[in-house]
Amino acid sequence: METANLPALAEFSDAALAAFFAEVRAMFDREAAQAATPAATEALRVRWVGRKQGLLQQVSELVKRAPAEARKDVGQRFNALKREIEPRCEEFATAGPAHASQKLSAVPLDVTLPGIRPALGAEHPLIRTMNEIVGIFQRMGYSVGIGPEVESDYYNFEALNFPPNHPARDTQDTLVVAGQEHRPARDRLLLRTHTSPVQIRTMESQPPPLRIVIPGKVHRNDAADATHSPVFHQVEGLCVDKNITFSDLKGTLDHAMKELFGSSVKTRFFPSFFPFTEPSADVQISCIFCGGRGCRKCKNSGWIELLGCGMVHPAVFEAVRGRQPEYDPENISGFAFGMGVDRIAMMQHGIGDIGLLYSGDCRFLESFV
Repeated sequence: METANLPALAEFSDAALAAFFAEVRAMFDREAAQAATPAATEALRVRWVGRKQGLLQQVSELVKRAPAEARKDVGQRFNALKREIEPRCEEFATAGPAHASQKLSAVPLDVTLPGIRPALGAEHPLIRTMNEIVGIFQRMGYSVGIGPEVESDYYNFEALNFPPNHPARDTQDTLVVAGQEHRPARDRLLLRTHTSPVQIRTMESQPPPLRIVIPGKVHRNDAADATHSPVFHQVEGLCVDKNITFSDLKGTLDHAMKELFGSSVKTRFFPSFFPFTEPSADVQISCIFCGGRGCRKCKNSGWIELLGCGMVHPAVFEAVRGRQPEYDPENISGFAFGMGVDRIAMMQHGIGDIGLLYSGDCRFLESFV
């Protein structure tokens, strides 16, 4: 590459300035034509537009030394030179010399070569299991409902027949939003402990008959261990209509468990207690690992407890009658159920620690691709 310095400029007449700037342009063109490698093009850029010692910086010094009557003409000529050289230097830096791009374009394009397949992600095992459960109930005619994760005490507890200071609240200890002491207790905000508040909101906005399944994230103040997490997921369901019985509940859940775990799975119900259902029951399924014979997974009982359910308590219907008078417990009935998605996902995929589902470890998640 040519390394000549700038031409001399002895005077600032029109003829002298025209000759000077024409020679500077010619010098740049010669050096640009000789820049044949990426290193050379980068050197060209630094030599001409470098901030401290670039040749354009030296030309700008001439503008400062020009007499007052010629300064305007010198400035215009310099700006025109700068607008011509700077873009070309940047073009060289990004695209390389012109002959190199021409050589690249001369390479034939084979359109029959396979393309580069982008790496596709996969559903998280929790999302996959949740979608599977929701799909089962959608095929039975249930619609899907969603609601806020930050709820009021009224929707999370009071409307679901959890009176203030009721012992049942202790099992659903949760995280409360700070700085709400000035609010009435029923209006204070918290992170929902179950997706049941969506049942109340749905009944307030829709008259019966109603069939809805509610997936979502919930929060409880639980210590993290292999089977517990302060954040987990639930799928709940609600069915309200005339003449709904416990037999309808049993038939619905038995069908759902067979869809989820296979037609050989059996279900059985045990009495339990939930404030928002009466009667209430815990549901067990025959162990999917040993077929009911007894193993370590089922503690040699042959059964695994999986979800809770029951007939909707009349007090829950009374809580929504103010907005929907059709929910008269004398005329309608319904059932509700809820299951933990995390536990079912762990059973399906043989996961021993719930913490793995929330670790974000790509090595673990890639095993589900």
